[in-house]
Amino acid sequence: MGVNGLSILIFSSNNDIRQVQMTMFRGATKVSLDAKGRMAIPTRYRERLSARCEGELIVTVDKDHCLLVYPLPDWEELERKLVRLPSMNKIARRIVRIMVGYATEVDMDGNGRILVSKELREFASLDKQGMLIGQGNKFELWNEASWNEKRDAWLSDKEDGDMPADLQSISF
Repeated sequence: MGVNGLSILIFSSNNDIRQVQMTMFRGATKVSLDAKGRMAIPTRYRERLSARCEGELIVTVDKDHCLLVYPLPDWEELERKLVRLPSMNKIARRIVRIMVGYATEVDMDGNGRILVSKELREFASLDKQGMLIGQGNKFELWNEASWNEKRDAWLSDKEDGDMPADLQSISF
C-alpha cells in the first residue's frame, strides 16, 4: 500500500488483468464552511482527489444526518448498484430515493474548495464548523457538535449488539 492508496488486481472472465487504484481516506479533520457554503478540502487529500477523480465529487445524505462525500468514480460504482435494487421493495426504494435523489455533483475549485448546497447543509445542520471523517473510499461530513455527541455515545455504548462474523476475526 502506497501513500495514495491500495492497488487491487482485477481478473476478468477472459483472463485480462486490470489494476485499479483505491484511494483511501482516513482521519478526522475539523473544517469550516463560509457563508456561501464553501468548504476547503484538507490539503492532505487534494492531490489524491485530483488523481482519482480530477476533483469531481458527489455529496449526498446519510441516514445519520451527516453528508457522504464520494469521488465521482466511487459514487458511480455505488449508484449502479443502487439503481439495480428491486423497485418493488419498499426499503430499497427509500434508500435509492434518498441517496440518489440528494446526490449533488460538486467540483473542487483551484483553491481546493467545494460548494455544499443549502439543501445539503440544512439536512446535516451544517453551519460554520464541521468534521470531515475519512471512511476509506469516502468521507462523512458532520456538524461538529452532532459528531462529538454521536462519537461520545458510540464510545460509551455498553450494548454493542451482534457483531458481524467478519469483525469477530479482527484484533484491534
